[in-house]
Amino acid sequence: MVVSANSRNVVFVDGIRTPFGKAGPKGIYAETRADDLVVKAIRELLRRNPQLDPARVDEVAIAATTQTGDQGLTIGRTSAILAGLPETVPGFAIDRMCAGAMTAVTTTASGIGFGQYDVVIAGGVEHMGRHPMGEGADPNPRFLADRLVDPSALVMGNTAENLHDRFPSITKERTDAYAVASQNKYEAAKKAGYIADTLVPVATRSASGWGLATEDEPPRPGTTLEDLERLKTPFRPAGRITAGNAAGLNDGATAAILAGEDTATEMGLPIGMRMVGFAFQGVDPAVMGIGPVPATEKLLARTGLKIEDIGLFEINEAFAVQVLAFLEHFGIADDDPRVNQWGGAIACGHPLASSGVRLMTQLSRQFAQNPGVRYGLTTMCIGLGMGGTVIWENPNHKDYAAYEAGAK
Repeated sequence: MVVSANSRNVVFVDGIRTPFGKAGPKGIYAETRADDLVVKAIRELLRRNPQLDPARVDEVAIAATTQTGDQGLTIGRTSAILAGLPETVPGFAIDRMCAGAMTAVTTTASGIGFGQYDVVIAGGVEHMGRHPMGEGADPNPRFLADRLVDPSALVMGNTAENLHDRFPSITKERTDAYAVASQNKYEAAKKAGYIADTLVPVATRSASGWGLATEDEPPRPGTTLEDLERLKTPFRPAGRITAGNAAGLNDGATAAILAGEDTATEMGLPIGMRMVGFAFQGVDPAVMGIGPVPATEKLLARTGLKIEDIGLFEINEAFAVQVLAFLEHFGIADDDPRVNQWGGAIACGHPLASSGVRLMTQLSRQFAQNPGVRYGLTTMCIGLGMGGTVIWENPNHKDYAAYEAGAK
């Protein structure tokens, strides 16, 4: 009889990202390939963690929402080769729209937990300047003809307006105030040096010559409520969604190292956080922004935790209304200090499939700053009506150390 490997703890070792750029011909990455962005992130991970023998990497999982051109051709495998990993290291591509990198992490983490991987690299990339969301897609006409989804489900801004309809208490004034706070928190974190620690500089080339991207391009420091009040509402006349209270169109890449806790200890790799569990949940595509709510409820029920046990939240800010719907459902104040301590995608950007690992990287750094917090959560809404949530445990918390001592 063949006996399968026992399950084991999965840990987030380290994460990194490129600076995020604005999509379009004037953006910092207009003349930079998408695969080169993710290669840069992978190489920086290996540079920062020289204890890791590249030949020990069991898998490279890279997500992209639009898998064509320089984001196609099984980008997990091609980026592994381009990054200089041995040819023995396999790789694959993955797509779950905005939760691509999150799914790259949870999928490979499952392999680690089952004992089939020891160390993996997982991440995501999106060059929305080269590959706009939905480019080349051909939705089956039955989606609309058979009323399987509301027509608004195919336009993310419309789904956000629909979410406002479902939550009349979430006014445009509230979302604008949240957006201003996101910009301010990001700027404070940047000045404190927290953001720079998560970035790898990227050489860029354009018609005007070579450059070096060292910081995010999208943030708008000094944004005021008055600034946001004047913006147009492109998805509805007199609507509530604007360019100011939503993430923009962006380019960028992320990558992370995950490992079995025993393997990380053996190699002397740092342990940023331990995965407690994850959940994905489908919702009405017309209000896809509500997805984090049932995904989080499912995961809390699975783990036996309560929302009160979560000491830090990293919620992707695709739209401010989506974050506020989550907070309102769980009875959390709009300005709760546990939420998005360093600001979010409204400020720094949201290159779709890459963002899940940005959330994780920031949470890992915040755990180190907050040893009194035991559990944290990363969550995001997902196009076509889904939500994804991962709960993590802080290795710097005294109860984690006691648990580890008992396990030994």
